[in-house]
Amino acid sequence: MEIQTASLTAFYLYDVADQIDLDGLRASVGAGAQARLKGRAESSNLQYQVPPIIIEGEHLGMGAIDGFTPRLKFFDYGVVSLSLHRSFSGSWSDLIAASQTYIENDALESQAEAAVRRVVERCGTAMTKPRRRYLSEDYLVIAVTALEGQPVPEDLVVTRAQELALILRGERQGLSRQEQEEVLRNRMSYLSTDLVIPTWNAAFIYDTEAGASAALELFEFANSQLLEFRYYDSLLDAELARIYPALQRTSWWTNLLGGGAVRASNQLHSLFIDVNEITDRTENSLKIVGDIYAARVLSLVAARLGLQRWKQSVEDKLETLDDIYRFAVEQVAISRGQFLELTVVLILVLELVLFVIGVMK
Repeated sequence: MEIQTASLTAFYLYDVADQIDLDGLRASVGAGAQARLKGRAESSNLQYQVPPIIIEGEHLGMGAIDGFTPRLKFFDYGVVSLSLHRSFSGSWSDLIAASQTYIENDALESQAEAAVRRVVERCGTAMTKPRRRYLSEDYLVIAVTALEGQPVPEDLVVTRAQELALILRGERQGLSRQEQEEVLRNRMSYLSTDLVIPTWNAAFIYDTEAGASAALELFEFANSQLLEFRYYDSLLDAELARIYPALQRTSWWTNLLGGGAVRASNQLHSLFIDVNEITDRTENSLKIVGDIYAARVLSLVAARLGLQRWKQSVEDKLETLDDIYRFAVEQVAISRGQFLELTVVLILVLELVLFVIGVMK
């Protein structure tokens, strides 16, 4: 059973800035088109809240990278996705060898990051608070669109279980039956002719070219969400680690004068608002109405990537920030209340002293 038509798509996503001005980006490079999602159903409605901008690598002076054709996608929430695409045909052994080569390929990742950095430097005016160090995600998608004999997905899973598991794990030695079952357990077929098997760092698609293209968009989007949640989880960790010592060094006098807990509470409140706003925008950046296939694929991919765990981690840390903010505000209120009480006592003592002095006279 030869693979007649297939493709390898390696996604390299980078968190490069707080935000990207997409209109400014297009103006600076003189190219770019809005990304559009196509669903399976005629009544489906898949749309980005703010459509990312797609620019082919050749428009930015990028040549082929290790035989892959580059294409960039810019999301307004600060993520740049470099898609490296190449066609494939051959045997299952050849496809296994390709997956072993390109799953977590350090050399290719280094070339990808260098290419993205050059583009970001060129488009620096469109970037808000560009990062020096990029947080990244990589994901390999193998899409088969034509197989000899055109087997149905269920037959393919039964007859090629070992090959599919090896492709998705990128391993060079045979996997146990238990591991094969673990890899193939989380799969989805919407029609009798399609198959999607996602894992945490690679996915296999068996579908038409149109169906595979739609699934690729969803895989890329889900990884961009994961990247953002990972970034803000790391940011909140750093801020909490910085703020705890600052709060411990506060005193009654610094709180009274507007330092210490006051400064920390203002910083906390600002960070809380910023992260809440950006994570909400990230989470709601794709709207899916009337397309069960897209909704199920996105849900399955999100589960395999652990998106909910990262989201919950960010929400828990935001809740902790909110608690610390309330505590800091209460400390300031207590300090100022104590100052007012002390002032009243001093005034009363002063009046008493004056009274006593007046009586003595």
